[in-house]
Amino acid sequence: QVQLVESGGGLVQAGGSLRLSCVASGRTFSRYVMGWFRQAPGKEREFVAAIRWSGNRYYGDSVKGRFTIPGDNAKNTVYLQMNILKSEDTAVYYCAAGGDVIATARRAEYEYWGQGTQVTVLS
Repeated sequence: QVQLVESGGGLVQAGGSLRLSCVASGRTFSRYVMGWFRQAPGKEREFVAAIRWSGNRYYGDSVKGRFTIPGDNAKNTVYLQMNILKSEDTAVYYCAAGGDVIATARRAEYEYWGQGTQVTVLS
């Protein structure tokens, strides 16, 4: 089992920045992908970003150029650095992890999920 704990959500003004953290514990993968998804009220859970064990990074179209996904292997932590936030970024953000992920944007590929953290962008 893998436990994922997110933190860093909150209220921020449009145009501002916020950094989310996700700490993983428990089982380790030799080849892993950790990702971020988000879900706004009334909408489906949407892919935001992912980082593969090799260092490759992937981003959803709506966040490209604004969000980055740095990781810290020593701390078993992945971050989501969110810049130039917009009101449409308001959502619950979920951390996800998987050991055999091919399609990084596909929710079903991920085995483990965090509890989510709320991000609210005020316009």
